[in-house]
Amino acid sequence: MLRSHTCGELNLTHKGHTATLSGWVQRSRDLGGMTFIDLRDRYGITQLVFNMETNAALCEEARKLGREFVIRVTGQVAERSNKNPKMPTGDIEIIVDVLEILNTFKTPPFTIEDNTDGGDELRMKYRYLDLRRNTVRDNLMLRHRMGIETRLYMNNIGFIEVETPVLIKSTPEGARDFVVPSRMNEGQFYALPQSPQTFKQLLMVAGIDKYFQIVKCFRDEDLRADRQPEFTQIDCEMSFITQDDILDTFEGLTRHLFKTVKGVETAKLPRMTYADAMRLYGNDKPDIRFGMTIVELTGMVKGHEFKVFDDAELVAGINATACAVYTRKQLDALTDFVKRPQIGAGGLIYVRYNEDGTLKSSVDKFYSEEELKKWALAFDAKPGDLMLILAGAANKTRKALSELRLEMGGQLGLRTPEVFAPLWVVDFPLLEWDEDTRRYYAMHHPFTSPKPEDIPLLDTDPGKVRANAYDLVINGVEIGGGSIRIHNKDLQKKMFTILGFTDEDAQAQFGFLMNAFEFGAPPHGGIAFGFDRMCSLFGGSDSIRDYIAFPKNNNGRDVMIDSPSPIKQEQLDELRLIVNLQGK
Repeated sequence: MLRSHTCGELNLTHKGHTATLSGWVQRSRDLGGMTFIDLRDRYGITQLVFNMETNAALCEEARKLGREFVIRVTGQVAERSNKNPKMPTGDIEIIVDVLEILNTFKTPPFTIEDNTDGGDELRMKYRYLDLRRNTVRDNLMLRHRMGIETRLYMNNIGFIEVETPVLIKSTPEGARDFVVPSRMNEGQFYALPQSPQTFKQLLMVAGIDKYFQIVKCFRDEDLRADRQPEFTQIDCEMSFITQDDILDTFEGLTRHLFKTVKGVETAKLPRMTYADAMRLYGNDKPDIRFGMTIVELTGMVKGHEFKVFDDAELVAGINATACAVYTRKQLDALTDFVKRPQIGAGGLIYVRYNEDGTLKSSVDKFYSEEELKKWALAFDAKPGDLMLILAGAANKTRKALSELRLEMGGQLGLRTPEVFAPLWVVDFPLLEWDEDTRRYYAMHHPFTSPKPEDIPLLDTDPGKVRANAYDLVINGVEIGGGSIRIHNKDLQKKMFTILGFTDEDAQAQFGFLMNAFEFGAPPHGGIAFGFDRMCSLFGGSDSIRDYIAFPKNNNGRDVMIDSPSPIKQEQLDELRLIVNLQGK
């Protein structure tokens, strides 16, 4: 070993001992008669001392060390005269007797400090240097801890981890697959798994009644802060269970992670139906750290010759507590916010509930103060509050109100990352209708079971069928989702028919699963958690890239290794592929 200790473990109990440390030069300070160097490894920082009086040659050699030089030192542990209580090793220093330079370092492209001057793209190009920074390394340590605690919890309740294939069959439903050409099977392709969905269901048929896997998945999608082309899931499946069994089991995992990783005790998670989430919050992943729920006014505001309300399918709003003091400039900014193309509202109506009890609105011309008081009563508004109202098509208006609510929550400091508010959202629609293709699509995936009491509606009104599905939502972010699966071949066949599959298509794509259902498939269900997303939430970040060792950029490229990249013509010939490079 090139070290006897790490740079994070020495303390006063080691005083007088001889220690050998290896690491990187964080910084140096030349004070004339003495030179001080902070030596860093992944465990911490230890101060080194070189004394000109006792060893001038060694001190001169130390003065030549640059930042990030890799060195090995041996010396005596001594008590520091100027202790640093912010460092675990702040009570001691090493009086160096031997210095060995293991490697030099050229001028870095950015400062390797917690508060670096490197932009995202530059740091991604030199990610191996970025990973030396404490903040990034701490993110990976958090990820490691969450993986360990997940495996411990799952093992303790009887789950076994089973690896499923990475080269699988392409399925057109859902997101785009990454495809892999097969050299040995000309003109045929594998796909990288978007999830191990069918394999974990086959494991249930096989009698592996409690399965989990921390697994890489792949989707060829446009990217954003919480999405990467390759990502990691905590993938789980259980047999002989009901929906309540699934929710109780994985609520236990969630609470375990909060307690062991964050030190946060979590109460029993509330459950909210999809219908209530859409009605009260305008989306299916509500942030319940704060109230400000949506209130409908449609019935009480029509018939007053205000065309915006009279023509609207839905009139609804939110009540912002203690915001009656908002200036006209602030209200105009909110109006501009809801008019943004990605939100799409036509405008914003406001009502100030002044501290003196009077009400002032942007529609006073059409509504008396008595009418506005009825609105205030519906909002449960108090003097000092501000009511913000939108109108239009129902779905579009709810979506816009959801965005406005989150914006106001942010402005009022109600979305603090240190507070965690998890919940289950249940009873999703099974199907969603697409006007362009004039067909139904599975809201989750085609293996999701309908609620048993809704199965008759599959023949009469498929759009009203509720799914036996559930999502775990934390702070407005969907962390995990799953469902009770269809385990009956006839019901699965009916589901494929509703989704527009011919018998031949269904057999070609999923015949292996439907055939397996004929060999004693048990009732089963499961869930998958976005592991990267969960890590970023626990770490207080909006981006999962901060918690992945070597992430891709927003264009899906690894700028460090310059991938994806062309391959040689010989390889293309072996695969019998013709690549069209026109318009390159």
